[in-house]
Formats: sequence, structure tokens, C-alpha cells
Amino acid sequence: MRTADSAEALTALLELMVRLRDPEQGCPWDRAQDFHSIASYTIEEAYEVRDAIERTDAGQLREELGDLLFQVVFHARLAEERGWFDFAAVARSIHAKLVRRHPHVFGAGPRPVGALE
Repeated sequence: MRTADSAEALTALLELMVRLRDPEQGCPWDRAQDFHSIASYTIEEAYEVRDAIERTDAGQLREELGDLLFQVVFHARLAEERGWFDFAAVARSIHAKLVRRHPHVFGAGPRPVGALE
């Protein structure tokens, strides 16, 4: 994984979302959306990810993960517009949570013997 490529791609996606929601130049459909109106799309995209996994379809999985990521970016943008939090806060939050849940990797916690521990 090339972190610089991932960061560049994510930055482009975040900038695209800002443009779609721009009050003057954005897309009317995207500007009209709110948390409630896109919530069902988020769930639908998660199910489509599961279906691609069950079919072992790597190309479809890549596409559906992109659709699901877009939903996360969309919700984060809506939150940022309301002054609640931004995408960076979402990323920092999950990072901190995963570090807390994995003291055996990121701290001095005991290392589990098996995958199910």
C-alpha cells in the first residue's frame, strides 16, 4: 500500500464532495440531501459490499467499497457543514479506538495466542 497514493486519492474524494455540495456551483441533488435522505443508501451500499464478498468478485468489491466510502465522506461533509465534526475527526476517532482495542499491538498488553482471543 502506498500511503501517499491513498492520501492523494482520499483528498481528491473529499474535494469532490465539497464541490458537489457547493451552494452555488454544486449538484442540486447532492445539495438537497441530508442525513435522513441518504441513510438508506449507506445501508444499501454495506449490503452490496457483503454481496461482492460472498461472490468473491474483487472488481465489484472495489466498486462497492468506493460507494460505501463515498457515503462516509457524504455524512462527514454534512456534519462539517453543521459544525459538528469533519472527516479528519472521523478518521482520528476510529484510529484511537483501534489503538485502544489492540494493546497487544500498540502497547504493552499481552499478545493473544490465537485469532479468536
